[in-house]
Amino acid sequence: MNLRAHIRDIPDYPKEGIVFFDITPILSDPEAFRHTIDRLAEKFKDCGATKVVAAEARGFIFGAPLAYKMGIGFVPVRKPGKLPYKTRCVTYDLEYGTDTLCIHEDAIAPGEKVLVIDDLLATGGTAEGMLKLVKESGGDIVGVGFVIQLGFLDGPQKIKDSGLEYTYLLEL
Repeated sequence: MNLRAHIRDIPDYPKEGIVFFDITPILSDPEAFRHTIDRLAEKFKDCGATKVVAAEARGFIFGAPLAYKMGIGFVPVRKPGKLPYKTRCVTYDLEYGTDTLCIHEDAIAPGEKVLVIDDLLATGGTAEGMLKLVKESGGDIVGVGFVIQLGFLDGPQKIKDSGLEYTYLLEL
C-alpha cells in the first residue's frame, strides 16, 4: 500500500515556512490504518516489549492500537498537568519551539522492556524526550518506531547518535 497517498501536505502550519504532514487520511481509511498498525506490529513482533510508550496526541493514535495488537501494555506520555498521578517530566526542543512531556512515575518498572512509538520523526525532540523519560524510569528500550521520518531534518541522526536502532514506514 502507498501510505504517501494517504498523507496530506498542509503548508504554513503550524507556522509560516513549515509543511505539516497530516495523517488523518490514513486514519479515515480503514485499510490504510490497519495496514499501518499491522506493519508496525510485524516490525516489532520479536522485540520482547511489555509496554508501548507514545506521546500525545498523534502518537496515541498509533501506539494504543499497536499495544493492543501486540498484547502488551500502553503508557501515555502527556503534557504537564494532564496525568492525575505523580509524574516525571522532561523539556525538549521542537522544530518550532520547546515543549514538555510527562509520564507517571510508576508507569514503567525498572528493567521493563519498552517500545517507543510516534507518528513522525522530525527534529527528534519529542523522541529524545520520550527516550529520556523511559531511561529515567529504568526501562530498557527495545525498539523505536515511527510511521513517517522526515529525512531532511536532523531527527534521524539524533536517534542514531543515541545508539538505538529505529524503524519507520515512510520517509518524506
